[in-house]
Amino acid sequence: MHRSEITIDLGAVRHNARRLLEALAGAELWAVVKADGYGHGAVDVGRVALEAGASVLCVAAVEEGLALRRALPHARILVMGPTDDVAEAREARLEITVARGAEIPADIPVHLKLDTGMGRWGLAELPEPPANVVGLMSHLATSDSDRGFAEHQIERFRLATAPFSQLTRHLANSAAALRISDARFDAARCGIALYGISPFNTDPAEDGLRPALSWRSYLAQVKLLQAGESTGYGRRFVAETPTWIGVVPIGYADGFRRDMTGAEVLVDGEPRRAVGTVSMDAFAVELDRRLPAGTPVTIVGDGLLIERHAAQAETIGYEIACGINSSPERSSRRTVD
Repeated sequence: MHRSEITIDLGAVRHNARRLLEALAGAELWAVVKADGYGHGAVDVGRVALEAGASVLCVAAVEEGLALRRALPHARILVMGPTDDVAEAREARLEITVARGAEIPADIPVHLKLDTGMGRWGLAELPEPPANVVGLMSHLATSDSDRGFAEHQIERFRLATAPFSQLTRHLANSAAALRISDARFDAARCGIALYGISPFNTDPAEDGLRPALSWRSYLAQVKLLQAGESTGYGRRFVAETPTWIGVVPIGYADGFRRDMTGAEVLVDGEPRRAVGTVSMDAFAVELDRRLPAGTPVTIVGDGLLIERHAAQAETIGYEIACGINSSPERSSRRTVD
């Protein structure tokens, strides 16, 4: 028996891609599948996104692009991060991003990235683009939090790219694609919403999205703590009365973080609280009665959202999703459609 099982609902990915295309109202959807599709499987998600109408797959590094190219030989693939591996990218028919003041490589499709306020990768101003430049891009810093600054970036991008409107202009991320129509231009690079996780850390259903990932484990051991006995490092949970606890065989090495102590999981469908300190390979849940070993535990899914765990850990859903360890040594991952 695997310690946990991750299930990816490709039907949800397909739904989310179509929902984004609807929101984009004619602009292209470019599916961001970097970091192994935010932990969902880049090849599976990329294939389904393309089938649902996405035009391009976006990754962070040439190595990610090469892995996609082997599985999806006909896809357009854009490497969004800076790279010096131009020859390898050219051979694999990848498109690359130039975001530093270096010479623009020839004989490969290039996207020029302008820094409009993210303060990270990006050119201070756009040069006259040579013939192999096919796109102009930037990245929004506050589309999920500060509409005013996002609109400032949008206008700066619009003015800078106006002389080159024959090129594909792409700026919007998931948050902007869903809620800021002026950011859509010719295409939008959408990641987190494709997976049914809210870019606003709220219920994804508010934007018509369906979560694609579920994560389940089981009670490996059930034991009774007497009053005064504890579970976990540091004795952070001490039973005040006789208390049943269940031990779930995943921990922070699997992506159930230490700062998720206190989070709710579902034990046999009922909400139960994670108690004590989360260990590398296990955490404990407080039970209201004795349950048999093997009782199913849902960490994500069945209505329990990644966003709730993100709120508990004071982070964002992106980090929770990317942090789930799907290596075969730690878990199993399956897809359904």
